Amino acid sequence: MKALVYHGPRQVSVDEVPDARIEKPTDVLVKITSTNICGSDLHMYEGHTDFDQGRIFGHENLGEVVEVGGGVDKIRVGDMVSVPFNVSCGHCNNCERGLTNYCLTANEPGVAGGAYGFADMGGWAGGQAEYLRVPWGDFQCLRLPEEAKSKQNDYTMLSDILPTGWHAVEMAGLTPGETIVIYGGGPVGLMAALSATVKGAAKVMVVDRHPDRLKLAEQIGAIPIDDSKGSPVDQVMEQTGGRGADRGAECVGYQAHDPQGNEDNALTLNNLVASVKFTGGIGTVGVFVPQDPGAPDELAQQGKARFDFGDFWFKGQQMGCGQAPVKRYNRHLRNLIAEDKITPSWIVSHNLTLDQAPEAYQHFDARDEGWTKVVLNPTQPN
Repeated sequence: MKALVYHGPRQVSVDEVPDARIEKPTDVLVKITSTNICGSDLHMYEGHTDFDQGRIFGHENLGEVVEVGGGVDKIRVGDMVSVPFNVSCGHCNNCERGLTNYCLTANEPGVAGGAYGFADMGGWAGGQAEYLRVPWGDFQCLRLPEEAKSKQNDYTMLSDILPTGWHAVEMAGLTPGETIVIYGGGPVGLMAALSATVKGAAKVMVVDRHPDRLKLAEQIGAIPIDDSKGSPVDQVMEQTGGRGADRGAECVGYQAHDPQGNEDNALTLNNLVASVKFTGGIGTVGVFVPQDPGAPDELAQQGKARFDFGDFWFKGQQMGCGQAPVKRYNRHLRNLIAEDKITPSWIVSHNLTLDQAPEAYQHFDARDEGWTKVVLNPTQPN
């Protein structure tokens, strides 16, 4: 089969690799019809992780079931399914508590949490390929409605970024009528803004500096805040009468940098502490890692940050962090999409073939104007 293979920093190609196949009775084999390039893929693409050469990217996957193992009872051949990026067994202590983002079975002993095509997340092959093996298929696969093929650009967001944006808002503690500031107007930040709007926020502010992202935020009624034109904290304070936002969301991660290009892994965290009111809540879903060999300073290389904990403590704020437990949200979000209550596909800028993936990575990595969200369609002819 064809798959997008990593060969080193900023070096990927579409290669012939061994076919994905059923390996255990509980496996499901999915023919991938939509697989997205995610901002967190760029950490590996740029060489900021220990992702092994020869592995396949891709953790935002949707497709058609073409084969099931003998132990699969619910999922059928022909089903269109969304596959959560969290690889999870469904029966360990954490999965039974709804913490599928920290499955105790999907990774090596002593490490919780697995993911497709991701560094340090269990070695599972990614889905930027023609086929994907899905373990624990009955638990993992979310069956989609009949119109799924015609609304793939919406349903493909269920595997990661829509539940992740929703999780950021949940962890922040947003209730209807409150204000929220979201740092990062990439795909996850835009999903957080959409989620906050659906959940009844009185005012949603999105901080970024890319005009195309800020324009997309404005299209759903969010207030765009361009941090290249002045302090984002001051702009948030102006929008909230000097009090600060009720809630905040971090959707950037450890490669945050200022408008001048200086990288600082604590930049958005500290701006959020300053932007959110006393006793406010913050949800952090941007990726942070225990080690970052490519970081500009020794502290960041060790996965540590110069976090303003004194101000955070003094203001009595609370923070939730970590990957989203996709299965906690994806069924309900699927239903919202099915009933046209939420349309996440408004961020999609490109639908491309799998063979176009290397070029797409170059544009997405460069943050080129107009490349806001790329969906790869392996079954689409070149």
